[in-house]
Amino acid sequence: MNGLVPSSSSWSVSEESLRRYVRFASESCIQELLSSSEAGRFGNASNGWKMVRHDQNGVEISKRDSGSLHAFRSRRILTSVSPEQFITVANAIDAAKQWEGDLVEATHIREIDENLSVIRLRFGENSKPLFRNREFIVYERRETMQDGTLVVAVASLPKEMAEGLEPTKKKKTNSIRGFLVESGWVLERLEDTSCMITYVVQLDPAGWLPKCFVNRLNTKLVMIIDNLRKLVQASLPSLPPP
Repeated sequence: MNGLVPSSSSWSVSEESLRRYVRFASESCIQELLSSSEAGRFGNASNGWKMVRHDQNGVEISKRDSGSLHAFRSRRILTSVSPEQFITVANAIDAAKQWEGDLVEATHIREIDENLSVIRLRFGENSKPLFRNREFIVYERRETMQDGTLVVAVASLPKEMAEGLEPTKKKKTNSIRGFLVESGWVLERLEDTSCMITYVVQLDPAGWLPKCFVNRLNTKLVMIIDNLRKLVQASLPSLPPP
């Protein structure tokens, strides 16, 4: 991020700077998601993860504290659902739509690599205060491990870099908000035709919001996994065999 200092005049981020930053950030996010998924898989909550609750639907929610930052994790085993079937039904978790129904626009800005994209999310007037009339620039990276585990990492870009992607756009309204969330999911194959999905989210890594508000919204975000379970189960009859 050296040299990316905003000024009153128009400025931009070079393709090389964007590529270097996003590749590094996405690699770190992928490794963090894999580590978070592995921790506590067999009831041994390691790396600081602590159980918050396990509801009647079998969705496990855990929490990890890292100084002033909190990360939440949701996990669910889907029996008789193969990873291929799950991906067919829910090819991507559109986290933004889970946060807020008033998503006005989602546009691809750049394709960094085949499985690495930069996306603009724009919210409208009726959104909650956190999102109202805001834009968030995020990257999404998909990576398939050697054992077939699929990892999808999503994180927002810092504000200075996000604004620099469109130097000709007026920014007097302060509409772009950076570094809101780091999240993603890990889909692992189990025995037979079952799989396990783990969703991890850390809201507000920049530390803008009161901690109590962040905790409430984080817990809601990780319930995305249960919504996806319902979607998969409702669609199973129409799915082709794995």
